[in-house]
Amino acid sequence: MTQVSSLLQPMAFIGGGNMASALIGGLVKNGTPASAIHVVEPLEATRQALQAQHGVHVWPAPDDSLKDCALVVWAVKPQVFKEAALRTKDHVAKALHLSVAAGIGSDSIAAWLHTERVVRAMPNTPALVGLGQTGLFARSAVSEAEKQAITDMLGLVGASLWVNQETLLDAVTAVSGSGPAYVFYFLEAMVDAGVQMGLTQAQAHQLAVGTFVGAAELARSSSDTPAVLREKVTSKGGTTFAALTVMQEKAVHASVVLAMQAACDRAHSLGKELGD
Repeated sequence: MTQVSSLLQPMAFIGGGNMASALIGGLVKNGTPASAIHVVEPLEATRQALQAQHGVHVWPAPDDSLKDCALVVWAVKPQVFKEAALRTKDHVAKALHLSVAAGIGSDSIAAWLHTERVVRAMPNTPALVGLGQTGLFARSAVSEAEKQAITDMLGLVGASLWVNQETLLDAVTAVSGSGPAYVFYFLEAMVDAGVQMGLTQAQAHQLAVGTFVGAAELARSSSDTPAVLREKVTSKGGTTFAALTVMQEKAVHASVVLAMQAACDRAHSLGKELGD
């Protein structure tokens, strides 16, 4: 069981959606007292669900009950971050701040909250099943001990890595933040193709999803690069060769690169649009 550092307790979550719920679930499961977790969530149905599922304190709006929080996790939509920050800042003056909002730069967060103790995180949705990937960047006022404490906390829902340039979080967004959608998109195509070739929906789904899980685990555990692993299952003139030849003719590889660059560019522009 991984214990979360006392440096981060008690803590508050501003926003109680899926990502917040995944983190809260991991924290409580690994021994963090529910009484040490406060959540500010305006939607009544979400508040009730969090209370019922995790037993945490939930409020509709920030107040002085947050004043002793050591960590504030910003799990709000980027479009409402500024408004939420301005409503909350006076109640959390002593806290370390961890943002999981896409695109909003730490300069803006620091200005809105009047603090330099800001960490930005770019998680992804597999955190909901404990297999997330999170990119992290810390401003210089964040201590090494605090960074390690955050690494340990996020380890409850997957793996993480730190980048030393904040702009690299846009690349993290393109690769892993948006990445699950690329996998689901490819799975959709594989399932549709299987059905067109005579399999049932359930059969095609099982084979496609199972293949992704198995191939991903093979790539994770192997010392070979993805290119080498691909070559090992591709015999010239065989079935895999036929499929990959079509993908090469249709420039699938180049299209993926272009698509991910578009995601990176959009993450960068979001920061400019919403970080005034």
